[in-house]
Amino acid sequence: MNSRLFNSLGRILLAGCVLGVGAPVMFGQSSSSLPAAPQQPPLSRVDVFLGYSYAAPKGTVETPLPGGGTFAQRPSDIDAGAVASGAYYFNRWVGGQIEYGNHILGKNDGYQDIMGGIIFRFPVESQQIIPFVHGLVGASYFGGPNNDGPGANPLTAHPYTWGPSLEAGGGLDYNLPWFDGRLGLRLFQADYQYIHANWGPQVYSGGRLNANTAQLSTGLVLHFGSITPPPPVAYACSASPAEVYPGDPVTITGTATNLNPKKTATYSWSGEGASGTSSTTTIATGSLAPGSYTVTGHVSEGVKPWQSADCSAAFTVKQFEPPTVSCVANPSNVNPGDSSTITATGVSPQNRPLTYSYQASAGSISGTGTTATLSTTGAPSGEITVTCNVVDDKGQTASATTTVTVAAPPAPAPKTQTLCSIGFDHDKKRPTRVDNDAKGCLDDVALNLQRSADATLVVVGNSAPIPEQRGKHRNAMTADEAAAQRAVNAKAYLVTEKGIDASRISVRTDSTGTNEVQNYLVPAGATFDTDVPGTTAVDESKVTPQERKPLGTRPQPHHRKKAAAAAAPAPTSQQ
Repeated sequence: MNSRLFNSLGRILLAGCVLGVGAPVMFGQSSSSLPAAPQQPPLSRVDVFLGYSYAAPKGTVETPLPGGGTFAQRPSDIDAGAVASGAYYFNRWVGGQIEYGNHILGKNDGYQDIMGGIIFRFPVESQQIIPFVHGLVGASYFGGPNNDGPGANPLTAHPYTWGPSLEAGGGLDYNLPWFDGRLGLRLFQADYQYIHANWGPQVYSGGRLNANTAQLSTGLVLHFGSITPPPPVAYACSASPAEVYPGDPVTITGTATNLNPKKTATYSWSGEGASGTSSTTTIATGSLAPGSYTVTGHVSEGVKPWQSADCSAAFTVKQFEPPTVSCVANPSNVNPGDSSTITATGVSPQNRPLTYSYQASAGSISGTGTTATLSTTGAPSGEITVTCNVVDDKGQTASATTTVTVAAPPAPAPKTQTLCSIGFDHDKKRPTRVDNDAKGCLDDVALNLQRSADATLVVVGNSAPIPEQRGKHRNAMTADEAAAQRAVNAKAYLVTEKGIDASRISVRTDSTGTNEVQNYLVPAGATFDTDVPGTTAVDESKVTPQERKPLGTRPQPHHRKKAAAAAAPAPTSQQ
């Protein structure tokens, strides 16, 4: 009874599909192409589809045999089938769908199914062509190979039985221009269908089938009702200011239009640093690296697609400009060991805090603020390069240099040089005489004076203490007199024997306690009394040089008087 009912309903649907497909064909005989559909007709609320369907189930029924083992049988393709469906759309895109299919005219097999699920449509701008996809789940009434139809072998028949079924696919509808857009043509519907049938373990008519079925359909679509949504919500965003430095705030403002005043709109923000639930958001850029950023805003007054909108606004965080610095030295010319004040003037275009440091190519420099002190102690003469450095809190640096010139040190004042000394302990009888041993020293002294034409000579005589002998020898010398005589005799040798200008030689005495003459070369610019303090100048008008006579030579009597007169008041006899 059920089989006859399904077969009858399937034939009715098949006939309707043929008529539906034939209608546009007949209309097409008077026109080379279908007329254009009305411009942007309203979308339907309900779609009813009636059409022809081809099915190709692919699978194997492993039928048990009496002695064990199985016998493989496959269902055949079904060329003549019918399908009917109805879809109710909740909005422009999404709806629920039920579908009935009848494919009973196979070769000793066939099936019918009834399914339900969800459908999505995607109307193009003109809404004349509407693609769709759907997913359905339901049950199939499948008669396997050698089913219980006419001519079936009752021993090997697989009678119609119910089993689960799944379907997924899509298609393309074209809205025809007639009946105010209420009629459409389903150009195609292509589906994948999974069918499961289980006949049990009995021999000849048992087994299971898992059929992967391809199903192609076409036919007419009837449209009922309409969906005319309100104007969609629009949303625009702007950033102010559009360019900032790190740390400066940016305000993003969203402006929504087409909002329903009876509904409460909600706002949200996403993006680097964006947050809030109002139509504006403020972004703190202190932690953002330089670069471009985009903030996205969202406004919604409901769950329907046209009741919400997004917008975006871009802003740029600029790189901090590096600081600049100038470097000045005061004074810029110093004497060795003097100091110079270094002044650095740093400028940050964004008024960032600055830190100063300094380096010097010579000398030493100290200071960490805007001024530093350069000490030239120990530095060679010439230019010293001072580098002023500045760095901001972002690590950006700048440098500048200045120079300080250290004057060459003045030439050292010439110093008195100590030359050779003459001893007077060899000739006990003539302790003030310049002997031959002294000549070697004085010859060397003369040579030094000849080499240094602008130098002078100081001859300093000394004497060991002399016991008081005036009671025995009226003409005996004191120690000071002996020291003066030795110096005068040494000068006389240099003047008379070596030709040294007497004006270049001065004589003095000292109290070292030794019987000697010390010779000092005084270069131009040197000060003898500073270099050799404590000597006493000899009054050369009171000390007459003694002749250098060999020991044993005595003057003639008439010469003695002359000699005594010339030597007075100084002593004239040599001891």
